[in-house]
Amino acid sequence: MKKNIVLFVLFILPIVAYLFFASGVNGFTKLPVIIPKIADFGQWQSLDGKKATLDNKITILGFGGTEILKNRGNLFNLNEKIYQKYHTFKDLQFVMICPLGTEGDVHKIMDAFDDFTDVSNWHFLFATPDQINAYYKELKLVGGLDANLGTPNVFIVDKERNLRGRKDQDEYKEGYNTFHPSELSNEMADDFKIILYEYRAALKKNNNASKQL
Repeated sequence: MKKNIVLFVLFILPIVAYLFFASGVNGFTKLPVIIPKIADFGQWQSLDGKKATLDNKITILGFGGTEILKNRGNLFNLNEKIYQKYHTFKDLQFVMICPLGTEGDVHKIMDAFDDFTDVSNWHFLFATPDQINAYYKELKLVGGLDANLGTPNVFIVDKERNLRGRKDQDEYKEGYNTFHPSELSNEMADDFKIILYEYRAALKKNNNASKQL
């Protein structure tokens, strides 16, 4: 009897535990919607002259502010911890909304990044202060922009234009602070992986469905 118990603990119990947690993967890998269906971008001037849209793209969205050159370390952290690891994902873009007049500062930052990074998925849009404030207000986030129309936080927006984050009894997180590299490496990286998992799982499911037809 004792031998059977030992065998159960050593071999059967770990398998049962694995199957239990494996069956619960989908339940634990759905990143909550914080703000559904946020507005798309207006016809704002872009740095590369191309139109940017949130539709059908996973977007890392940020607000650079008038002090973007002074705060370029935040962009450097985001570039190092998230962008360089995932920028080759074809449906991903990094979009920063900045005030008109900061184009020269953004060029300086991108020229510096270009020495060690493929910057093709970095996109910058420029708008008036009123336009930026109005757009941010529409997001209905808890945090606000600073006096320079910027924030160190960046936000994850899915392909359906839903702003995603953490929303439970223990934690509410609508954005990720680029001033803290550890937050990008831990919370943001974990949540971003969940988004990628969701889309890869959906793609696999759709492909299997196509094969069955």
